[in-house]
Amino acid sequence: MRSIAADKVVSSVADLCREANYSVGKDVLTSLQKALAGEENETARTVLEEIVLNCDLAEKDKMALCQDTGTAVFFIDVGQKVQITGGNLYDAVNEGVRIGYGTGCLRNSIVKDPVFDRSNTSDNTPAVIHYDIVPGDRLKISFMAKGSGAENMSALKMLKVSDGIDGVKDFVSATVREAGSRPCPPIIVGVGVGGNFERCAVLSKKALLREIGSENPDPEWAQVEKELLAQINDLGIGVQGFGGKNTALAVHIIAEPCHIASLPVSVNIQCHAVRHKTVTL
Repeated sequence: MRSIAADKVVSSVADLCREANYSVGKDVLTSLQKALAGEENETARTVLEEIVLNCDLAEKDKMALCQDTGTAVFFIDVGQKVQITGGNLYDAVNEGVRIGYGTGCLRNSIVKDPVFDRSNTSDNTPAVIHYDIVPGDRLKISFMAKGSGAENMSALKMLKVSDGIDGVKDFVSATVREAGSRPCPPIIVGVGVGGNFERCAVLSKKALLREIGSENPDPEWAQVEKELLAQINDLGIGVQGFGGKNTALAVHIIAEPCHIASLPVSVNIQCHAVRHKTVTL
């Protein structure tokens, strides 16, 4: 067994929370610049220029890229040969969020109860944590700051098996069309297909971690991604709803096996402020 101190998890998570909220990935910045270069709508071009400038200033000045610093979402691969010492993993992650959001001057957005006590927890905890047990002696922690503007536009539907791939594409496109400008486009569209009711929702969110511009390893789903991206950009919603060619920067799909009588599909929308970072301990 390999030991990892809980304190190491705390400090690593705190760093992830700050860094992700200050700096978009190179893939995101490249895709925004590519969108700007090909945009013909003058209003959309002006807004894209401001978005790119905002990314530069946020990283330079170590300030939050967006005022909604989101729910702290984690995907953690726990190696079978790893043990956490000096505390437990759940508490260490939440302490890291508490410190990272506090020292990073990041907005606390979590309320104690969804209905009966909507007072702020004051430290952006508890985090939402998804664990996978994997071979090896490493701990891989992926953090996503998931803002509510885009999150609120997400949707899940249990399609009929007979709906097939056309039904999947129609549902994804309709979800984006109904969202309109509200998720702050240009967006990234995460899609989960298969599993069951709760699993496809997790898949759609996990799909957002994939590098923009990377190819889906499954050729059939790679083709669906390309078709959906073109279909979504033909909607004409455009940057912040001002029209143009760039409603979405990417569509990322994860598909898994499912029950013979089911076809679950989930769409998780991510705004242009794509904020996620990964560390391996």
